[in-house]
Amino acid sequence: MLAAIATLKVKEGCEDDFLAVAKELVAAVNANEPGCQFYQIYKGDEPLTFVFIERYENQAATEAHRASDHFKTIGARMGPFMAGRPDVLRLQEA
Repeated sequence: MLAAIATLKVKEGCEDDFLAVAKELVAAVNANEPGCQFYQIYKGDEPLTFVFIERYENQAATEAHRASDHFKTIGARMGPFMAGRPDVLRLQEA
C-alpha cells in the first residue's frame, strides 16, 4: 500500500471556494479510481490549511490518479485559491 498526505495552504478569503472544488475532486476520485482505497479532504488545525489524505493499492494506482483527467482539470481549478505549492508526504506501508 502507498499513501500520501498533501497539505495545502489557501489564500485568505478563498476557503469556501477552494473547499467546493476540492470536494468535487474527492467525489471524482472516489467514483472513478478503483485503485484508490481512500481519498478525503480535511480542514487542518492551522488557519487556511487543508489536508488531502490518500491511500492507493500500488504504484500503478498512484500513477493513474496523477494522470487522470479529473485530477488535472479539477486540480487546476483549485490553483487560483492556493497560496503556493502543496507539501506532499509520500508513504509506503511498512
